[in-house]
Amino acid sequence: MVAEEKKDIYLHSEIDSTLKSIAQKVLDDERITVEEGVYLFEHGELGFLGSLADYIRTKKHGDYTYFNRNFHIEPTNICVFDCKFCSYSRLLKHRQEGWELDSDAILKKVKEYDGQPVTEVHIVGGVHPKMGLHYFADLIQRIKTHRPGLHIKAFTAVELEYMCRKAKVSFEEGLTILKNHGQDSLPGGGAEIFDEKIRAQICDDKCTTDQWLEIHETAHKVGMPSNATLLYGHYENYAHRIDHMNRLRVLQDKTNGFNTFIPLKFRNGNNQMSDVPEVSIIEDLKMYAVSRIFLDNFKHIKAYWPMIGRNTAQMSLNFGVNDIDGTIDDSTKIYAMAGAEEQSPNLSTQELCELIENIGRHPIERGTLYNVINDYKDFDWSHQKV
Repeated sequence: MVAEEKKDIYLHSEIDSTLKSIAQKVLDDERITVEEGVYLFEHGELGFLGSLADYIRTKKHGDYTYFNRNFHIEPTNICVFDCKFCSYSRLLKHRQEGWELDSDAILKKVKEYDGQPVTEVHIVGGVHPKMGLHYFADLIQRIKTHRPGLHIKAFTAVELEYMCRKAKVSFEEGLTILKNHGQDSLPGGGAEIFDEKIRAQICDDKCTTDQWLEIHETAHKVGMPSNATLLYGHYENYAHRIDHMNRLRVLQDKTNGFNTFIPLKFRNGNNQMSDVPEVSIIEDLKMYAVSRIFLDNFKHIKAYWPMIGRNTAQMSLNFGVNDIDGTIDDSTKIYAMAGAEEQSPNLSTQELCELIENIGRHPIERGTLYNVINDYKDFDWSHQKV
């Protein structure tokens, strides 16, 4: 950004001296504090936050915007835990309302994508008492044997904590077993909110904040990178959000093992927190912008378009976001069941590229670890079907 463009960050009449100081720190590549992060949420006008976040995004990535070709497999929605915000899972006593896929059925789903240029399978689901560590290790091995080049991103820290506890192994032992059977990385789910009091209100019976952080630190130690998430827009306040991101920032300083940060919007459909109103699109964009400003050691910020809808995801590309996830192919139910914007989350590669290019960004198909697979800038779609 040239000097004149930098000045645009200061042209908002609402900006006070504290906001100007924060902006100057960002322009000088200095880390902002926890208190300054909270101040951005509380006092930063949306245009100012967007300008500052877009400056960081452009400095890190230019106009590149990433996506991947992936599909989701959800082995079961039967779960031993009772998260109040979850519209997806069913307790074991209500198993007739759920589903359970055995390993043959899961492998059959993987084979449905034979010959298609997908690069990643994302495997998460409920925590089923009969689907343990060795069951999933064998499943991972079967998938990897069938399609060695497919990146397997699997199991939230919540699933992993339960697997390791039931198998009576340490986190390092359990993760090493999965890695040796072919698992490549971890998703970021299950983080929800790290503040222990708020966590107790919404998901008291599943893995703790310390366990989530330990599992991801251990995954990084054994050579499996991971993602990180935050569930926002429920009982938490701005200080809780910044506290959550600060704990992630501290761990990233230590391991540099996180690929991307993904803010996840609370959706209130069909769950025990349906009385909690959902936050606005303005709040969504503010969340993305402050994430980009605060998490200086995270290279990527992702907007999960099936949750917030393709239009909001497109807008987020001007608020610090440089990744809008993947083609997904109508294979995830977790957010659709909670009333997400996209009830049939399916975008073709061409549709994703057009969504990105329509606001002047440069579409890049990536692998899970952000290696460039295809550059679609000015691509001629007239003779292609991808």
